[in-house]
Amino acid sequence: MALVNRPTVVKTLSETRDDVLIRITLAGDQAAFGELVRRYQDRLLTAMTAVCGSVSEAEDVIQEAFLQAYCKLDSFRSESRFYTWLYRIAFNMSVNMKRKKRPTLSVDHVRESTGWDAADSGPAPDDGLQRVERSEQLMAAIGRLAEEFRQVLVLRELEGFCYETISEVLDLPIGTVRSRLHRARQQLREDLQSWFAEN
Repeated sequence: MALVNRPTVVKTLSETRDDVLIRITLAGDQAAFGELVRRYQDRLLTAMTAVCGSVSEAEDVIQEAFLQAYCKLDSFRSESRFYTWLYRIAFNMSVNMKRKKRPTLSVDHVRESTGWDAADSGPAPDDGLQRVERSEQLMAAIGRLAEEFRQVLVLRELEGFCYETISEVLDLPIGTVRSRLHRARQQLREDLQSWFAEN
């Protein structure tokens, strides 16, 4: 049997669908799982940074999440997307971590890794100090939300998940997802009332 050179294998893996990569991994090819890691690690780090409050904690979470996903890969059911399944593993780990230690949101880390900046619709870019202050106000307000409200806000506004996917990740009825998101936005508006009044 002719050997396949590495560049061809890498190119082939990068063009392979998630479900096929999973089958290849289960057949014993660790490089296929490496492609799944490469494909989703940055996106997962961005999301978990907002959930955990710091890049270092998020890195710990996603490292453990990928390890757990690898160990439990044979339990994955293709009716959901792999990223949704992976996100749920990471999210549950972050929740468990937060039960042991109350999180604080790191504004600088979240802004660097996500680009999610409250001042994007605020003052002109040359007013840097005001941009930073408003971004800090937003992230601090998110940090003050109850965990149940922060969860749905991050999933909807940062991850862009639809209500059905949020329902699946959090194992909640869609109606509960909608009501919690409404409450989260309402609480943010109330908390940042003075900031909105200035605009």
